[in-house]
Amino acid sequence: MPGDAATARLPERIDAALRRLSAALDRLEAACERRAKADAIRINLEEELAVLQDDRSRLAVELDGAVARAKSLELANDEVGRRLNQASAEISAVLAEIAARGG
Repeated sequence: MPGDAATARLPERIDAALRRLSAALDRLEAACERRAKADAIRINLEEELAVLQDDRSRLAVELDGAVARAKSLELANDEVGRRLNQASAEISAVLAEIAARGG
């Protein structure tokens, strides 16, 4: 009758195996959900990174333009300063000549 004891325990063993299978499937489903969430987060981060890189590139171009404009303004300012000094010197020379003539 040892075979009868093993046969009697068969439903218990099947039930235990089904519980383990169910638990394993639950863990697999949970892992799939975590993976899906992680993938969604990664995709969002990649999209944000792409936007930041685009912004960085745009800002770099704008900065280059602003630096070039500042250099251009600085050169123009130097030229205006030079011309003002020249005009001032010429005016001073004319005034000195007028004063020398007595008048």
